[in-house]
Amino acid sequence: MLYTILAIVIVISIILMIITFFYNKFSFAIIKIEEAESNIDVLFEKKIDLLERARQIVKKELKLKEFMDDIEFLNETTINHFEMNNSLKTLHNEFNKILDEYEKLYKSEALATIIEELNANDEAILGLTKFYNDNVVIFNQLVGSFPSNIVALLWKYKKKEFYNNEKKEMYEILNEK
Repeated sequence: MLYTILAIVIVISIILMIITFFYNKFSFAIIKIEEAESNIDVLFEKKIDLLERARQIVKKELKLKEFMDDIEFLNETTINHFEMNNSLKTLHNEFNKILDEYEKLYKSEALATIIEELNANDEAILGLTKFYNDNVVIFNQLVGSFPSNIVALLWKYKKKEFYNNEKKEMYEILNEK
């Protein structure tokens, strides 16, 4: 009888240690993902500010009434990170297109400074989205594999989205193996 109770206690202890181990792995991945999201938010706000400043200069230099007017709605709306990223890319491409069409804009020192800051901001966003995607891969692997999927089921963790399709396709290929 004593050995049976001892065996049950040992099995329960092992199960609790496994659950704790995988719960901690999930928690660590979630912390990294949330940290990346927070930092990306800051960079998105900075990019909106830079594009708004560039917009004002371009409108003044070219005497345009309308240019990148969608930027005003980005501060007012509550869209997710992925939609914000796509919207900012679209606006940045629109800005780059006008720069290509009107080379005289490069003569503006203020605009040149903004262009440098935008390039640095884009590099930082790219690095953070890679960090985010790498941690989402880890998180999604935990959600999809045994025995960590039991912990995911208990805490209702669901697979997370990636910032770009390339990473998603790579994850799906790895998941098939």
